[in-house]
Amino acid sequence: MEQRRKNSPRSLIAMLLAMAAAAVTIYLGWRYANRQYYVVSVLLILYFMAPFFLMFERRRPQARELVVIAVLTAIAVVSRVLFIWAPAVKPLLAFVIITGIAFGPESGFLTGALAAFVSNFVFGQGAWTPWQMFAYGLGGFLAGVLYQAGLLPKKRVPLAVFGFLTVFLLVGPVLDTCAIFLQPAAINWQLMKMLYLSGVPVNLLHGLCVALTLLLVSQPMFEKLERIKDKYGMMEG
Repeated sequence: MEQRRKNSPRSLIAMLLAMAAAAVTIYLGWRYANRQYYVVSVLLILYFMAPFFLMFERRRPQARELVVIAVLTAIAVVSRVLFIWAPAVKPLLAFVIITGIAFGPESGFLTGALAAFVSNFVFGQGAWTPWQMFAYGLGGFLAGVLYQAGLLPKKRVPLAVFGFLTVFLLVGPVLDTCAIFLQPAAINWQLMKMLYLSGVPVNLLHGLCVALTLLLVSQPMFEKLERIKDKYGMMEG
């Protein structure tokens, strides 16, 4: 029978500490560093990614689990590279969500972060890479947390709706925020409004792509992954 690991209170503490450090960095960068948006943005992402990687390392994953996660990461990378000709068509997050549900929120975050990093060797590395790593990783982490809490069933339609909303309300806005921080002009409400609105059509298409992918492949992949977990005794206890 499938087991769901409970979330540790230390996860919440780590995120609260990261948020506190982020708030201090934003204030210091705005007040004393001549509004160095680029430096501030990279520091913020590093703050928020560090707790997730530490949580994954703390639970001491099995070698066989790491192999499966590596394969799922490769699938996510390929799914993005295949649509290099259509930048808004990115099924990547669908496989990250599946990983987060099947192997836990930490694995979901790791898969999303690594898939974004590796695929950018094709799309191009840059200041946007940490933001993409954080955004996709956060989507996988959220899927794992909601599934473990019993709020996200492993059914096609709820997963598709979740995938769409995650892109439109979380992943897309995070990536749009990256564009705001990397603008050479001073940040103001007018600039933020323009960039967020311009990202709406892209986020809609991105979300629909993730939702369609989950509708098509989520159930077959869950069946395969459950057989692998049962056969090799993964994720027990």
